[in-house]
Amino acid sequence: MKSGRPSIVTVSIVPISIVLVAVLFILGTPAKVLAQESNGKGRERPLRKLLLAHYMPWYQAKPFSPAWGWHWTMNKFNPAADGAGGSLDSAKLQIASHFYPLIGPYDTADPAVLECQLLQMKLAGIDGVVVDWYGLTDLHDYAVLHRSTEQLLVQAERLGMRFAICYEDSTVPALIKAGRLTEGQRVEHVAKEVAWLAKNWFNKKGYVHLGSKPVLLSFGQSGLSDTEWTACLGKITPSVAYFSEHQKRTSAMGGFDWPIPKEGVAGVARFEQNAMGWPESIAVVFPRFVDIYAEAGVHESWGRIEDQRGAVFRQTLQRAFDGPAKIIQIATWNDWGEGTQVEPSREFGYRDLEAIQLIRKAKTGGAFMIQSDALRLPSELLKLRRRYKDDASVKQLDQVAILLSRGQVEPARRGMERFFSK
Repeated sequence: MKSGRPSIVTVSIVPISIVLVAVLFILGTPAKVLAQESNGKGRERPLRKLLLAHYMPWYQAKPFSPAWGWHWTMNKFNPAADGAGGSLDSAKLQIASHFYPLIGPYDTADPAVLECQLLQMKLAGIDGVVVDWYGLTDLHDYAVLHRSTEQLLVQAERLGMRFAICYEDSTVPALIKAGRLTEGQRVEHVAKEVAWLAKNWFNKKGYVHLGSKPVLLSFGQSGLSDTEWTACLGKITPSVAYFSEHQKRTSAMGGFDWPIPKEGVAGVARFEQNAMGWPESIAVVFPRFVDIYAEAGVHESWGRIEDQRGAVFRQTLQRAFDGPAKIIQIATWNDWGEGTQVEPSREFGYRDLEAIQLIRKAKTGGAFMIQSDALRLPSELLKLRRRYKDDASVKQLDQVAILLSRGQVEPARRGMERFFSK
């Protein structure tokens, strides 16, 4: 699972009308609260869930970067192998995944790629991202991930998307092993990194808050202990809405769930039972778990959760929307190595994003109005970005992106058609 992957070596609730919910989507304005919808007859509808996709910023790809990164190769696969041939749109390069991105293997520092992905999310009804973050040090590829995260947040703000951070405290033992930290510096190191987040990202307009507190997740149990996390968060001002993986740590507001291959959907039921006694929780949605680790020679597979023709995703999606959690996390947008991605692929197309659209429409009583064919437009925009790079074209394509971010699909489509007629 993600918690065991190798490091790279080698709310406050405000009543609001359903009309305003639609306006917030169309304008691309990130509301600071979770909206509650009213049917206008004195009865309140369920909360409008905040749906976030867990995003991996760790992919490097040619030609944007000078070399293919580990997460596409895992030191076994070679995207640049002789015979791959063709363009990224037509070839199927060797990558460390059982599945293949519809837009081809990409670099997560590429603004055009990030724009495409965020627009796909927004048109599907996803509110934003939870970014997997390894901190500020330059060990392994941590600095590369940080720079990609900075690019992602720039695009998220531009397109009116929400964002939050999931901190990988597995970096702590890695830094100690590398001689970069001592055991006695564990708490102070993480406290400084969270303080940096508070100063630089928690105060951004699109950052996810629960009530007045910024939301912070931490992944795994191999880093700080429960006691150490309590000591760490005690140093942070203002306080955060902290969520730990699977279980609620002492200092946490609640836990967030993650797919467990050996348990499948049964693990979701167990989490839901545990979460009943917590102040808050973050529900999980996932489509499958089919990792490539054994084939890549990294380690044994963690196990499988079969896709079941989309049934697993639909079931976990429905449970999350029917449950009490105000925030739902999709695990994941783009972990291609573990096969948990809902990002459009050659194997599944836009199926999972279309399922999200359907439940958004059902839960908002018609306020969400984007049709499934709109999901294809961001990838077409990406193709145009790669083809037309003169200043005039860039400005026109920028406007198309803004129109899509506001839900103005037909004007955006017309703007793109001008390029197709050239």
